[in-house]
Amino acid sequence: MKRKSTFISLVLLCMIVLSACASATPTSVASSNNNSSSSTPSTNATGSTKVNLNTASGDDFTAAIPGLGNRMVREFMEYRPYVSIQQFRKEIGKYVDDVQVAEYEKYVYVPIAMNDSDSETLQQIPGLTADEATSLISARPFASTDAFMTKLSEYVSADELEIAKSYLGGN
Repeated sequence: MKRKSTFISLVLLCMIVLSACASATPTSVASSNNNSSSSTPSTNATGSTKVNLNTASGDDFTAAIPGLGNRMVREFMEYRPYVSIQQFRKEIGKYVDDVQVAEYEKYVYVPIAMNDSDSETLQQIPGLTADEATSLISARPFASTDAFMTKLSEYVSADELEIAKSYLGGN
């Protein structure tokens, strides 16, 4: 009888440990890849981490986006490269509603091409309004990243400008 109760206690303990492990939040492990086009996450002003839709791995997506399933990871990756946030909305909107797409946008970004991105894509930069994005577009072409960042600094805070730097790509 004592053996049976010991065995049951051991099984219950294992179940508790497994349950605790299953509910733990996964954390992202830093990549050892030093490639400049890596999927290094950006942190926005609210402290949440965003990943590059064009370079993030499946593991990056699942670590960054709460509750994201394997099917949606495949859909995110299928439509690469994304050239605008509107393209992301259109393609992913085939599978989920607009509210869910907006929720995903809290965790991902489309790289910004300073001389080509549309207004909606530019507005991924925290603090940038539609009117300010239009002003940036009308100031094109920018001869350099520094010229773009100087113009952008007229519209956003220093912290937001740092986030914007991490969003630049595809120029």
